Amino acid sequence: MTVFAQRKSNYNWAVWLVVFCLFCAAVYVLRSVLLPFVAGIIIGYVLDPLADKFEKWGMSRTLATVTVMVLLLLLIFPLLFLLIGVINDQISRFLVTLPDYISALMKKIEPLFYDLQQRFPDFDAERIREFVRSHMANTLKVFAKFIGSIISSGFAFFNIVSLLLITPVVAFYMLRDWDSFIGNVKALLPRRSKASIEKQGQEINQIMANFIRGQLSVCVLLGCFYALGLYIVGLDLGVMIGFIAGIISFIPYVGSISGFVVSMCIAFAQFDEMGRILSVVAVFAVGQFLEGNFLTPKLVGDSVGLHPVWVMFALLAGGVLLGFLGLLIAVPVAAIIGVLVRHALENYKKSSLYLED
Repeated sequence: MTVFAQRKSNYNWAVWLVVFCLFCAAVYVLRSVLLPFVAGIIIGYVLDPLADKFEKWGMSRTLATVTVMVLLLLLIFPLLFLLIGVINDQISRFLVTLPDYISALMKKIEPLFYDLQQRFPDFDAERIREFVRSHMANTLKVFAKFIGSIISSGFAFFNIVSLLLITPVVAFYMLRDWDSFIGNVKALLPRRSKASIEKQGQEINQIMANFIRGQLSVCVLLGCFYALGLYIVGLDLGVMIGFIAGIISFIPYVGSISGFVVSMCIAFAQFDEMGRILSVVAVFAVGQFLEGNFLTPKLVGDSVGLHPVWVMFALLAGGVLLGFLGLLIAVPVAAIIGVLVRHALENYKKSSLYLED
């Protein structure tokens, strides 16, 4: 009887392992089309508590879902149109003044070449100048082609439209059917392991709720702060750079460092006064101070329970395997794996293999 039970347990593990592998393979194969669906699921998950409150006030689930989605659209679309208008104006001015910025930057670098030639007589300053000029010209051409491809590419336009159209639809249905979806999943759980799986599911749900809602709030607040700060400073493309730097702050250090480097390059080319350049530095310094001491501790805390090194590894692995989609889901997936591993270790310490009975 013991041998039969052991074989049955091994068979169950093999079935779950095959299902898991097939799921991972499907995600990898379909990674290029999953982003709108993942984004919609995340939006539905984040807004579920608000829909539950409307439902408690006597609304039907469908009416509560419609109310939440309408409120979301009324909040997002005016802000989106305002943001797009400001960014479009900044891009237009930046493209007009870009050659002047390159010339100004070359003039600022010129004394460095002269100083190097004085210190090192064999230093070929003219060759370095030509190298820098040619690469700046190539960079300008690549940038122009990139802007042109975004404007003219029908495929890129289709991807953006599909993201804008599919994501709200998925979010609506996920928000409306979230409770029934969870109920159907619970009904399919193995009866013998149902209590244990539900306990792990509740722990995962608590971690995901704290992390996703908290991190989303941090990214939006930080993006607004960077955008407003760089706009006040007068940095060209400051609104776009600042907002993007804040939004991708869910990737540790990447958002702030990339935004700082790009902003400093533009600031050195655009400004002659050191005070305005230092103002750009101050915007990012204050942003990092607020994020590290107030926003992240208050809104996110230690909800994921993962070591920073493992978070970085999860983000790197997710980005390599699934691109931006992988970066989006890397930390939540790592947190889920962390919960499962902790429960597996607890079961292992209760097993005969550990106790050697």
